[in-house]
Amino acid sequence: MIGKLAREAVRLNARAKASQALPALVLMMDDERLPDPLSVARLLPRGSLVVLRTRDTTRRGALAHALLRIATGRGIRVSIAGDPQLAARCGADGAHFPEVRIGEAMHWRTRRPHWLITCAAHSLSSCAGAFGAHADAVFLAPVFATLSHPGGDCLGPLRALAIARASPLPVYALGGINAQNAARLGEGGFVGIAAIGGLAQGGNR
Repeated sequence: MIGKLAREAVRLNARAKASQALPALVLMMDDERLPDPLSVARLLPRGSLVVLRTRDTTRRGALAHALLRIATGRGIRVSIAGDPQLAARCGADGAHFPEVRIGEAMHWRTRRPHWLITCAAHSLSSCAGAFGAHADAVFLAPVFATLSHPGGDCLGPLRALAIARASPLPVYALGGINAQNAARLGEGGFVGIAAIGGLAQGGNR
């Protein structure tokens, strides 16, 4: 259930070295695995974050405005992935950058100092790069095997935790996380949990 995954996220957040009031639970949108993100967003606990990710540029703007309407009354933050211009236009709470675009974070930190800026990372060096770009946090992936990249390698919880503990920035665990395996993430490393399938299926997958 979403509630169980949320509780695990809050546990990690409370024991993180530097949570800096960052959201504990993050919903990562996905075109294929989350066809109806709005219904899931409505179920998120107060204080969560939704990262809007879609390759459909014609749909992106409408989704952003719809998510912001849901978020307004629920205390949820909305970040736009890969499209900081849209984030600025629609009044989103922040922007998310893929690993190959980490360098852009510094530019947008200067333009929008109040934003929550996050970056994707797959290694400790990427975490360091995001720190140099003045991001607020990184999403480290994939921690577990994930349907987003079937057959691909994963970091595993122990290696991911070691990276998170060594990272100069707060780190979210992402990739294959659900209500059953979230307890394996350990303590003192991750600031929270980001999930797609684990939330799309009510936290059961």
